[in-house]
Amino acid sequence: MKKASFVVMASLMAAAAAAQMGGSPSPEAPASPAAKPAAPKATTGPVTRAVAVLHPAKDGKVEGTLTFAKATPGLKVTGRISGLPAGTHGFHIHEFGDCSAADFSSAGGHYNPTSHQHAGPAEARRHIGDMGNIEAGADGVASVDYTDPRLRLEGAHGILGRGVIVHANPDDFKTQPTGNAGGRAACGVIGVAKAE
Repeated sequence: MKKASFVVMASLMAAAAAAQMGGSPSPEAPASPAAKPAAPKATTGPVTRAVAVLHPAKDGKVEGTLTFAKATPGLKVTGRISGLPAGTHGFHIHEFGDCSAADFSSAGGHYNPTSHQHAGPAEARRHIGDMGNIEAGADGVASVDYTDPRLRLEGAHGILGRGVIVHANPDDFKTQPTGNAGGRAACGVIGVAKAE
């Protein structure tokens, strides 16, 4: 029995040594795993479009889709948001693309890489994420269609991977640092979209 164990052990050691030196493994050696398929090639070139799908806060019903497309200058922002109470609602890009917290606090504050004060979207010195307000009709729907000259998809102040928040109240463009826009009714993450 000892002799048989020794022969098996010696065979395994020889197979391992042969494999390390590039030799053929013995027939008893386990087969190597199959080669992994190549990963799909990433899109090359600059990103020209992005999308954010908005999801409601817990027990809410606000949802929608926003598209960000390269324009001259900045980005053209279009979309439709439904489930809102009629009236005006703050609408901002937030620093993190993280909508995991029930109240969307995980999205952080307004996206503000330039360290400016909160202001309206027409102001030269504002948070990059200050997109202003949207207006919901009696049907609870707000349509978005404007060009923001300060927004960029990529680069030092790029918005890809950031969060979009629709707020419960209007943005007053004065109160620091949030515009007194109230709770977070919907959240989405800005991601790369297929170019048109």
